[in-house]
Amino acid sequence: MSWFSLRRLSALLRKEVIQMRRDRITFAMMIGVPLMQLILFGFAINNDPKDLPAALVAPTQDRYSRAIVTALELTGYYRFDHITSSAAEAEALIERGAVSFVVTIPSDFDRRVDRGDNPQILIEADATDPAVASGAISTLGQVASEALLHESGQDVMAEDAARGQLEVVVHRRYNPEGITQYNIVPGLLGVILQMTMVMMTSMALTREVERGTMENLLAMPATGLEIMLGKILPYLGVGAVQVALVLGAAKALFGVPFVGSLWLLLVGVFIFVLSLVLLGYTISTVARTQMQAMQLTFFFFLPSLLLSGFMFPYRGMPGWAQVLGEFFPLTHFLRMIRAVMLKGADLTNVSAPMAALVVFVLAYALLALTRFRRTLD
Repeated sequence: MSWFSLRRLSALLRKEVIQMRRDRITFAMMIGVPLMQLILFGFAINNDPKDLPAALVAPTQDRYSRAIVTALELTGYYRFDHITSSAAEAEALIERGAVSFVVTIPSDFDRRVDRGDNPQILIEADATDPAVASGAISTLGQVASEALLHESGQDVMAEDAARGQLEVVVHRRYNPEGITQYNIVPGLLGVILQMTMVMMTSMALTREVERGTMENLLAMPATGLEIMLGKILPYLGVGAVQVALVLGAAKALFGVPFVGSLWLLLVGVFIFVLSLVLLGYTISTVARTQMQAMQLTFFFFLPSLLLSGFMFPYRGMPGWAQVLGEFFPLTHFLRMIRAVMLKGADLTNVSAPMAALVVFVLAYALLALTRFRRTLD
C-alpha cells in the first residue's frame, strides 16, 4: 500500500461531507452563527441611544416651554410621547420604565423668563443604566439655553451673558453616582441562570438517549408530564442555590442597593427559572446528542445576550431588533429585577414583564409536551 493515495483521500472527504449533511443542526450553526453575529453587531448595537421616550410636565404650555421641548426633540435624544398633567403621573411612568426622562417646567416659567428671575427646569433621568442617560444629559444645558435665548429675542452678542439665566437641574434617579455595577450585577443573575439552566436541562434528556436509558423511562408507567417534571424540578433547586449566591455577592461584594420587595423578586426569579428549564427540556427533545443540545443552547444564548439590554442599551437598538428582543425571557427578567432592586417597584409596576414570563412558561411547557409525545412514535 502506497503512503498516499488521492483515491483514499477522496473517499474520506466524501464520507465527511455526507456526515456533515446528515448533522443538519451543526451545519446550520456553522452558517447561522457568523451571519447572526454580523447582523447583530453591525446593525443592532448602539452605545449612544437616541429617540428616548420622555414625559413632559408643563401645566401652562407657554411659548418658552414649547421652544425648549422642540429644541430637545431636535437633538434626537428625546421623544416626548407622554404629556402629563401631574408629577405623580410622570413618577409612575418612570418607575415602570415607560419613559427614560421626565422634564418638568413650572407653571410660572414664562413670567420668570420675562422678569429675568433665573428660571429653572427639572430633568429627571432614569439612571439605572448610566450609558442610556449620559449622552442625552450632556446636551441639556446648552440646547435649552439656546432655545430660550432664541425665543426671548436676545441677540447673539448677549448670548454668553444670558446663557446662565436658565438653570437646568438634573436628577439622576435610582443610581445618582452612575455606578455601572448597579446595572450589571442584577442582570448577571439572569445571564448566569440562563446559561446554566438551559444548558443543563437541555442535556438531561439527550444524555438518556445517548446512554440508551431512554427506553427504561418510556417503559415506566409515567406520563410525559411526569417525566418532564422529574427532569426539571431538580434543576429548580440548583437555580435556587445560584440565586442565593448571586444576590448575596451583589450585596456583600458590590453593595448593590435592594430597595424593593424580596418576595416579589423571588416570585419573578422562580417564574424565570421555570421558563428556562422548560426551554432546555424543549431543546432536549429536538437535539439527538449532547453536542447538538449545547449548540442549540448557544444559538439561543447569543442573541438573547445581545438583544435583551444586558450588554447594550435596549432603546439604542433599531425597532426590528427591539421587537426580536421581546421574544427572549431574559429581556423581561432584566426589566423586572432592575425595577424591583433599584427602583423599589411594586407588583403593579412590574406586572407587564411578569405576565410575559408567565406566557413563556406556558408556551415552553406546551411545546415540550408536544415534542415529547412525538418522540414516543
